[in-house]
Amino acid sequence: MLFVGSQFVIWSVTGAYMVFFDIDYIHGDTLVKNHQTKVPVQQLNYPMSSLRAQYSQLEKLSVGMHIDKPVYRFVQDDVHYMVDAQTGELLSPLSKEQALKVAQYEYAGSGSIDSVEYIDANPPAELSSRVHSALPAWRVNFDNVGSPTLYISERTGEVLGKRHQWWRLFDWMFRFHVMDYQDSEIDNSLLFWVTLFAIFAAVMGAVLIYFTVIKNKINVQGLIPRLHKNNNIEQGRV
Repeated sequence: MLFVGSQFVIWSVTGAYMVFFDIDYIHGDTLVKNHQTKVPVQQLNYPMSSLRAQYSQLEKLSVGMHIDKPVYRFVQDDVHYMVDAQTGELLSPLSKEQALKVAQYEYAGSGSIDSVEYIDANPPAELSSRVHSALPAWRVNFDNVGSPTLYISERTGEVLGKRHQWWRLFDWMFRFHVMDYQDSEIDNSLLFWVTLFAIFAAVMGAVLIYFTVIKNKINVQGLIPRLHKNNNIEQGRV
């Protein structure tokens, strides 16, 4: 029960942390601006027919904005491309200076850029595996409370991830909460068996409370009238 009780404390502390912070803040949504910029259709001067002629095997074609200009984004041979939708100019891969412009354009907080790191292999664990296909990326760290970080894709110019120290601590809290210290998966055998043992321990604790507290109290309450009765009998004999 001492072992299970320590895990109860961990569950309580980590659970309290996770419900204390707003989940949108933890996700870093407040770190980036919600530009909601519409794509100006009249500026799509580079026809898609020309784009398909130049990139005959393109897939997953989409139209979006890159700072202040419309762009085509697509995949060919498992490589992401970004092309200027006005001129047909290939914009990817982004240089360090271009990545910094994107980071400054997207960043909603205060503070200047502290450092920049180029990531082309072995991405950090805080960068979701779902976006690894968009690597390489530029990691831009800002000098502000919580050490905010933006990950800018070198190939698409998009924000791949937004992180800060509160998210990183949240990630560790979640790992301790679900007892999976590597993959943060809820459906793991360790959590299952500890939870099962915790339920068993709680039931056994309830049984012990009955025998050590409730039953003794009942016995004591039943013993007092008998003592009074015996005392009265003895006094009568005298």
